[in-house]
Amino acid sequence: MRKNFGQKTWMYPLPVLIIGTYGEDGTPDAMNAAWGGIYDTGKVVLCLSAGHKTTANIKARGAFTVSFADKANLVASDYVGIVSANKEPDKLAKAGFHTTKSEFVDAPLIDELPMALECKLEKVNEDGNIIGEIVNVSVDESILDAEGTVDLSKWCPITFDPVHNTYTALGEAVGNAFSDGKQLC
Repeated sequence: MRKNFGQKTWMYPLPVLIIGTYGEDGTPDAMNAAWGGIYDTGKVVLCLSAGHKTTANIKARGAFTVSFADKANLVASDYVGIVSANKEPDKLAKAGFHTTKSEFVDAPLIDELPMALECKLEKVNEDGNIIGEIVNVSVDESILDAEGTVDLSKWCPITFDPVHNTYTALGEAVGNAFSDGKQLC
């Protein structure tokens, strides 16, 4: 038997996205955002409200990075979502995050977060959602396997559970996409 909960914004899993930008004065900023994902091939969408400093930064600079929070940086990643850069301009330093300028876009990479999408603003759509073109994916070698691809067991990204307001770690492979279903063909 199922239980009905009515209209809820429950989607699983929700990646914990850390959006990196530069302010007008070049100060790096980041915010935690759970509402975002792949928009189309080579594109991302971010659902950010207009009042966020990050939203203004993206519109002004035309670029942003999307890093993925991980278990090792959970506290700092949560902090940048709780505190607004409109009130705390140096929140990255307080979080303990350090940045390096992207080689591809006018936005910072967060050194402690090992994977990032480097994006150029394509448009802000009629709903205010930010659409960005992925121009590069940057991955720290510390989370690569022997074949040179991302190894979740070395990285341990986290997801947001909107029902319980908790974070859950990812990592265990349980099947093979585009393969295991062939058993039923």
